[in-house]
Formats: sequence, structure tokens, C-alpha cells
Amino acid sequence: MDPLSSISDELAEINGQIVDIFRALSNGFQKLEKIKDANRQSRQLEELTEKMRECKRLIKEFDGEVKNMEGRNDPNTNKMLNEKRQSLVKELNSYVALKKQHQANLENNKRVDLFDGPSEGFGEDNGLLASSMTNQQLMDNGNQMMDETDQAIERSKKVVHETINVGTETAASLKAQTEQMNRIVNELDSIHFSIKKASQLVKEIGRQVATDKCIMALLFLIVIGVVVIIIVKLVHPGNKDIRDIPGLAPPAQTRRLLWNAT
Repeated sequence: MDPLSSISDELAEINGQIVDIFRALSNGFQKLEKIKDANRQSRQLEELTEKMRECKRLIKEFDGEVKNMEGRNDPNTNKMLNEKRQSLVKELNSYVALKKQHQANLENNKRVDLFDGPSEGFGEDNGLLASSMTNQQLMDNGNQMMDETDQAIERSKKVVHETINVGTETAASLKAQTEQMNRIVNELDSIHFSIKKASQLVKEIGRQVATDKCIMALLFLIVIGVVVIIIVKLVHPGNKDIRDIPGLAPPAQTRRLLWNAT
């Protein structure tokens, strides 16, 4: 069982696809070593190159998943995932180097074929033809063959330089994409922090509103009580069991006391 399945099913699935491609690449290069025909070798290299492109795409997906899970995993798990990602990149680079080696060998074989001539059947005729040539013709023919050899070498150098440029561009692209993913992760962390702060603020506002409602309800009850006491005092002014509200005692009793005193 893949240990990655305990961390993420998606990571385990991507890793399984990459392992299958590595197995196909290994078998493909073993088959390539047994092929003698140059055209078949070229077709086999093209198929292997396509598989390496697919493997590169899957490794990018694996890297993206690892970056997204860094905040949820413990340090040991993140270390293990990063080491796994590096091992996948290293193995892919080994196949890329192997492909470059076979490509260079194929170019060298083509150059040797061009230098040797069209076929071995004309060796004797060429020897007879050379014996009938003048020194100037021999020199011209030799210079022509040297020029053709130099052109073949230049084509091989061009292929090597193009391969190096592709590798450099690929490395720069991977670096830029990694930096972009890091920026995206940082922005997501900032958004998550902002959402958390907003949630706390909403909760505080909700508690404040609830407190204000309680105070309003208490004040409403006090006002209702005061109104009830006033109404009862007006209906039963002689009831001594009902206390007067300070500041609201009826003035009629005071006027009667002053009249009796007179």
C-alpha cells in the first residue's frame, strides 16, 4: 500500500501515475538500445520524450498538492513529501540525461554515415576513381568531404545547444511557477486570516446587539411598571398599600392639610 494514501488519495494517485511512466521509460530505453535502425531510434526517442513531458506535468501537479497541504500537515510529513518530490524530479532528470545521450549518439551515427558515403559497394569504384584523379581534384574532393563533416558537426552542436536552452527554459519556468504558487499560498493565508477576523468582529457585534436589546427590554419593563403604578394611584388615591413614586405624590392631600390648619 502506498504510504501517501494515508496523507492524500490524490497524491497517491498522482504518484502511482508517475511510477507507471517511469516504468515505461525504463523499458523504452532498454528497447532503444536494441534498435539498430536510425529512423526507428528517432521514433522511439520521440515517444519517450512525450512520456517525459507527461511525467513533468504530473510532477507539477504533485508539487501543487504538496504546497496546498503544507499548512495542514506536521513538519515531518512536509519534509517527507518534499523529499519525495525531489526524488521524482531527480529520477525524471536522469531519464532526460539518458535521452540526451541517445540523441547525441544518434546524431553522431548520422554524421559517420554521411562521412562514409552512400554504401560499401562502391568502395572499389571509388578507389579506381581516386587513382584517376589529379592532385587538385583529390584536394577538392577532400575539402568537400571536410566541409560536409564540419556541417554535420555544426548541426550536432546546434542540437546540443537547443537541448541546453530547452533545459534552461524549463528550469526557469519551474522556478517561476514555484514562486507564483508560493505567492498564491501567501495570499490565501492572508484571505483566511481576514475572514477569521471578520467572523470575530461579526460575533462581537452580535453580542453587543443582544446586550442592547436586553437593556431596552429592561427599560421598557420599568416604564410599564411606572405607568401601572400611576394608573393605580389615580384610580385608588386612598390606598395606603401603594407607595408613592418619588416626585409624583398627589398634591391634593397637601392642599387639604393647609385648609384644615386655617
